[in-house]
Amino acid sequence: MIKVSDTAKKKVVELMTDDGFDATTDYVRVGVKSGGCSGLSYDLSFDKDTQENDKVFEENDVRIVVDKKSFLYLVGTTLEYSGGLNGKGFVFNNPNANRTCGCGESFSL
Repeated sequence: MIKVSDTAKKKVVELMTDDGFDATTDYVRVGVKSGGCSGLSYDLSFDKDTQENDKVFEENDVRIVVDKKSFLYLVGTTLEYSGGLNGKGFVFNNPNANRTCGCGESFSL
């Protein structure tokens, strides 16, 4: 399961609304793809539908969908949001990552 902090929840709801999505019925799609300076990178988007091999769950009133392959890399991860002058935006705190890059957008196992 992926956890969602309160600050990330507020930003997700705000961005979903701005993009024409409804946080009560639509999903945040979280995934992992090849690439990035550490080998794997995080992928975050909004989706109205689920696919056959998706895992679907709700955390902190955010509906999350993850494909089965990505789920294995993301179990126990917390999605956070860091704003302000030195903020990075969305940050994935992944306990499975052995190494992360300086920007926090990619990792390796």
